Amino acid sequence: MKNNIIKGVVLVGLGATSYGMLATFVKLSYKEGYTTAEVTSSQFILGLLGLLLINAFQRARRGSSNVTRPSGSNVFYLMLAGTSLGLTSLFYYLAVKYIPVSIGIVLLMQTVWMGVVLEALLTKSFPSPKKIIAVIIVLAGTAMATNLLEKDLQSDWRGITWGMLAAASFTTTMFTSNRVATHLSSAQRSLFMLMGGAVIVFGFAAYTWTGTFNLDIFLKWGILLSLFGTIIPPMLLNAGFPHTGIGLGSIVSSLELPVSVTMAFVLLGEQVSVLQWFGIILIIAAIIIMNVNAKK
Repeated sequence: MKNNIIKGVVLVGLGATSYGMLATFVKLSYKEGYTTAEVTSSQFILGLLGLLLINAFQRARRGSSNVTRPSGSNVFYLMLAGTSLGLTSLFYYLAVKYIPVSIGIVLLMQTVWMGVVLEALLTKSFPSPKKIIAVIIVLAGTAMATNLLEKDLQSDWRGITWGMLAAASFTTTMFTSNRVATHLSSAQRSLFMLMGGAVIVFGFAAYTWTGTFNLDIFLKWGILLSLFGTIIPPMLLNAGFPHTGIGLGSIVSSLELPVSVTMAFVLLGEQVSVLQWFGIILIIAAIIIMNVNAKK
């Protein structure tokens, strides 16, 4: 049991780290003139191809008779759950189109308290004192790590709205990762969830299509976005959340914040103050608190 929780923490943490790189890549692609539809479509198309190859490799290595076959209902519910994955990517990418990455990641990190509240509602139990304290620390650290206290928050309301919707969608994704068809491999579940997400993304691309599509996005940014947005994170989260639960998984996934801030510092040239680094340390401290509690 203890080893399973530690394993889940590591997997969720790595998945969140991958997600933390996305906002910077998206911002860079926007600067080169690519649209949200081009960014999301290339990410999901290449992601689907990658997961199809991974599943084919697993079947060949294990033998088709040793691979659990999903039922029709498994596929349906995983695809349905995957729509939240597509909505999260879409909402988040639309958010950072209108607001800075630092504000966008703050809004996405609202999944911390949303996840704990959702777990409390589902289990019909009040969160433990340690979990409440950890959430408070994460929220305080989030404000510091994004330099929120020193910013003039006259942000575009469209970005704020999209950011909050992204947080709600991501919370739903974490819930479904913990509950739907957990007997299947993470690669299988990720593939079907990505198919569901692709329906949302392709629908958005068709709705906003202007008659042109820059195919250069596939080689320029699509590979990076698919790896760190639709292949690596879903597989790791699907494998990790069943071991951590929603509350602990939500806290561990906050690693996305310091990674996002660091990426913005390195690739976008955003300055990171001492206050921001202190906020990152607070978040890591909260993660440690939660892990100690989980081990017990």
